[in-house]
Amino acid sequence: MLREPQPALGLEQELWLLGQAPLRKFLDFADDMCAEPAALQRPALVAEWSAAARYYGELASREAGCADHLVCGVLDPAMLPLADELIDSSAYVRTFDSLPTRIAMVELAKLVVCQNHVNAAFVAALMAELGPRPDPCALFRFCLPLAHARAPVQIRALGGKRFVFRSDSTDLRFHEALLLRPEQLDGYASFGSVAGVVGLVVGYSSNCMNAVCDDDSGRLLLHNGYHRACALLQLGVTHAPCIVQTVDSRDELDLVAKPLVAADPGYFFNAPRPPLLKDFADPRLRKLLTIKKVARMIEVNFEVRDYFVEH
Repeated sequence: MLREPQPALGLEQELWLLGQAPLRKFLDFADDMCAEPAALQRPALVAEWSAAARYYGELASREAGCADHLVCGVLDPAMLPLADELIDSSAYVRTFDSLPTRIAMVELAKLVVCQNHVNAAFVAALMAELGPRPDPCALFRFCLPLAHARAPVQIRALGGKRFVFRSDSTDLRFHEALLLRPEQLDGYASFGSVAGVVGLVVGYSSNCMNAVCDDDSGRLLLHNGYHRACALLQLGVTHAPCIVQTVDSRDELDLVAKPLVAADPGYFFNAPRPPLLKDFADPRLRKLLTIKKVARMIEVNFEVRDYFVEH
């Protein structure tokens, strides 16, 4: 289990997976986010990253094919009612609506990863939230929450047509623009008859741990839930419930994978030894960076145009 010195107030620690291209992304992050001037550390950072890259070369021979054809296990019987409830939820139906999808127990250590870094403080907080030796229901709710406590959101109106949403959670995002019927408004005191309502929705994702399964290689690439997966591994949990979407073509991968995965699927699904979740716990492959604490801000603005047209 990671037990690292606590950073000063206003600072956090970010756990980076070294040796995974591109090096420039790692250095840019250090330049932008590190509490100490990254330029003074650059030679050391490059050396550490390059050493990790060489170590991955060794692992490509020693552990070739270790991520292939992972066997997904069945859920514990106690989890089945929770799984049924999740599958019936709007969050599940709207999020996982494109490809064959199932909920299964997956082996955490051998999940392929495409995300280079996680927040160490958030991982520690999740470990404390779950605690050691969770029962099946607690584990399911941790990995696949239906009702999840969200970070507080501050909302400010900057004029009549511009709004800013601020949260400490990086999961905050713009959802969609949609038309609402007047009767869908609750508690709105109109000064005239309402013809229609345009809603600009900001919120959080379904936040379920999910993975993309490549039908040819049988590899599972973790798409969402990196912090929880790292927390589980540190707690000694080896298998966890996860939503699995199976793809059998590049076009299908474009629908559900992150852009860097869709742009280079061979790196993740065909390389002898891709980056795996267990690498976040390997001292030869990880590095803690002390960074400035940041918040996520979503700005929404709109335009109204009023004009006449001929029939």
